[in-house]
Amino acid sequence: MNTIPVTKRELWSWSMYDFANSGYTTVVITAIFNAYFVGVIAGGASWATLLWTTVFAISYLIVMFLGPVLGRIADRHASKKRFLLISTIGCVLTTLLLAPVAARGNDWVWIACVVFIASNVFYALGENFTASFLPELSTSKDIAKVSAWGWSLGYVGGLITLGVCLWWVTSQQAAGAKAQEFIPMTLVITAVIYALASVPTFLFLRERATPNLHIERESSWQTFSRSIAQLQSFPDLKRFFIAGVAYQAGLAVVISLASVYAEQALGFKMADTIKLLLVVNVSAAVGAFVFGYVQDRIGHKPTLVITLVMWIATVIVAYVWHTQTGFWFAANLAGLCLGASQSGGRALVGVMSPKAQLAEFYGLWGVVVRLAGIVGPMLYGIVTFATQNNHRLALLCTGSLFVVGLFVLRAVDVSRGEARAAAQGDA
Repeated sequence: MNTIPVTKRELWSWSMYDFANSGYTTVVITAIFNAYFVGVIAGGASWATLLWTTVFAISYLIVMFLGPVLGRIADRHASKKRFLLISTIGCVLTTLLLAPVAARGNDWVWIACVVFIASNVFYALGENFTASFLPELSTSKDIAKVSAWGWSLGYVGGLITLGVCLWWVTSQQAAGAKAQEFIPMTLVITAVIYALASVPTFLFLRERATPNLHIERESSWQTFSRSIAQLQSFPDLKRFFIAGVAYQAGLAVVISLASVYAEQALGFKMADTIKLLLVVNVSAAVGAFVFGYVQDRIGHKPTLVITLVMWIATVIVAYVWHTQTGFWFAANLAGLCLGASQSGGRALVGVMSPKAQLAEFYGLWGVVVRLAGIVGPMLYGIVTFATQNNHRLALLCTGSLFVVGLFVLRAVDVSRGEARAAAQGDA
């Protein structure tokens, strides 16, 4: 591994990628396009939420397969940055393409499905590759803090992107425009900010890995199968991945269906939903930043336990206090632990992964997150479909996922997992 010193400018440039891609998550997956897809593109039909969760799941199935495969290629050729650039360009272009598709409303519902799947695949692959740089930019003692810097800056990026979109939406609504006339421009805004904000990453982030041509060439299926099988050599990391499938499934519901729940179950208007998520982005940025320092101080596992307990409390509050005021409170409580649990998980993978295979193992973490992105939203979609759109019951089912994640996490020994990764690196 190359020992090029890490500069503050480089840390900032790496963190700027979180700033750049968070606008996509916030606008397309969490706040605007998802609710627009359910209410306008799918016409608010009884199957609309299930269709949204299904296309979301299909995109993640693709990423689950591609993530470890492309990660292994990147490790072999020391080309993480090149793959990050390709995935970024792909996501920006397909997000731009979503704009004219969204303008057609339910006339192009299946085309909208295909284009969204492509954009989310590119986004998720980029997330894998940017995460794989983290252990090269930090040590096991400060990895959570560095991860939290990026994640909290990411919420600032989401806040700015969503704020610009809110200005556009409210001005167009005041002028009497319909959703089909102003929602497409929010996708253009998102793509442009993504492209511009990611420029520092590609200018200043360095590729420290060196080509490892000892990694054998193999078919995509062989790579995927071998990567999964190799987890048997890292039992604590494997246990954490299992816990991650559960609690990340709960997170996926919150991220992909929060605005759908707000509008369908509580009667929020689009502008009100955006305002709510603007405030939540602030609490999420604070939570990610503060918990990053807490995690480095008290440990990775205790911090994750705290955030999962907070998640369980969030679901209970939202279920019991079933009003718009109650949802505001629950959403901000969720914000405090949202970034912390995501950033903390990203850091913990870096601690327990062998340094020579960072891109590949972050590809496996991508498999975990994407599998969770299938399990959680599909569970939610199936419950709403089976219960005639009972979003409240679907939310309660989500809480059980955090309970399962907390139970499995009990068996993870982080120190043992870190030692096993170090021993593998020395072998």
